[in-house]
Amino acid sequence: MTDTSVQNKAAYHTSEQAERLLKKRYRSEARFIFYGRLAIVTALLILIALISSIIYQGHTAFYAHMAVLEFDLSQEAIDPEQTGDLELIGKADYRSIVTRTLREKFPEVTTRRDRKALKDVISSGSDLFVRNAVLADPSLIGTKAQIAVPLSDDSDSVFKGFIDRSLPEDERRVKDNQLAWLDALSAEGRIERQFNWTFFQVGDSREPELAGIWGAVVGSFLTLLVTLILSFPLGVATAIYLEEFAPKNRWTDLIEVNINNLAAVPSIVFGLLGLAVFLNFFGLPRSAPLVGGFVLALMTLPTIIIASRASLKAVPPSIREAGLGVGASHVQTVFHHVLPLAMPGMMTGTIIGMAQALGETAPLLMIGMVAFIVDVPTGVTSPATVLPVQIFIWADSPQRAFVAKTAGAIMVLLGFLIIMNLLAVLLRRRFERRW
Repeated sequence: MTDTSVQNKAAYHTSEQAERLLKKRYRSEARFIFYGRLAIVTALLILIALISSIIYQGHTAFYAHMAVLEFDLSQEAIDPEQTGDLELIGKADYRSIVTRTLREKFPEVTTRRDRKALKDVISSGSDLFVRNAVLADPSLIGTKAQIAVPLSDDSDSVFKGFIDRSLPEDERRVKDNQLAWLDALSAEGRIERQFNWTFFQVGDSREPELAGIWGAVVGSFLTLLVTLILSFPLGVATAIYLEEFAPKNRWTDLIEVNINNLAAVPSIVFGLLGLAVFLNFFGLPRSAPLVGGFVLALMTLPTIIIASRASLKAVPPSIREAGLGVGASHVQTVFHHVLPLAMPGMMTGTIIGMAQALGETAPLLMIGMVAFIVDVPTGVTSPATVLPVQIFIWADSPQRAFVAKTAGAIMVLLGFLIIMNLLAVLLRRRFERRW
């Protein structure tokens, strides 16, 4: 290359054209970085808005307003024969005791219509709270005891600010006389705001103030337990066979393709499969955690298999060669050396798969877990529902109080999902080996 060409090339690289090209490239990179940061900020803002909306709507589900009334727990009304038998005490007519207490509190209420309106001020399940208080402390029998009973959902909404008092009476669910009775109780200090333990202790109910998520939580636990027992051993065993022992031929290639395709199949398809096979063919009980676990296990298996195979591939070949070099068999090398090193990744994939199964609704709707279940399930064959389905049911309910219940249940479900994903991250960081 001549001196003239070198000088011309140097002049080109230091020319104004080269500087313009360089500035253009820098501007392009700056725009790309800006767009990336803008996308992240936008996603975070949307996420914050979504979570804030859920918290705003759902925080009222975690507290409730109670009316503290003085109940006359006479011996004649509860245990006239003085047997002390808790079973007989529990069968007493506590509903009449509640009704009589309200009428004595507001003796000016005389008409049948007003008495019904007065009764609607407190929850229709108030007698259960009086009954539970007597069963917890039988010494209350024969005395006048102060017992807190829940307000009805409409009365509770008044104190939570969901009902506008300034609206005309015919546009409010709470009438003027009911507002007057509530104001009288509040002026006497008989309205208390308490943590809503009922929300975490009971199952579903037609009355919003009596509805809880405990039945759905137990149903979700039993369903995920069946899912884990079925999917984890099968998924790990399948991954070990395909990755370590299976010959590489067209059949194993076909199996691998189908496993990858199953991971992308819509979840409702697994629900249809469960409906056709487990319910119609095998005749298993409808709306049971056992069937729900079977369906979710089928849906979770591809995820566990793919994650487990990736964990096995991440183990260096030198580990296998070292095991074989000291005289271990192929099976001993896999189970004594490779599998322990791959297990953290397998557990991480399993937890992520279980978290995905926890949030599924569509496949469980197909097997009947959308039924209205009041009792808390006692086993995997008991009728049950799960948290996502419970949220679906409440979201379709017309009462205003179920809006808060729905958002509150979503907060609980998100809490479980966050915990499971954090557990997966902690396991990966705790046991991950870098080669």
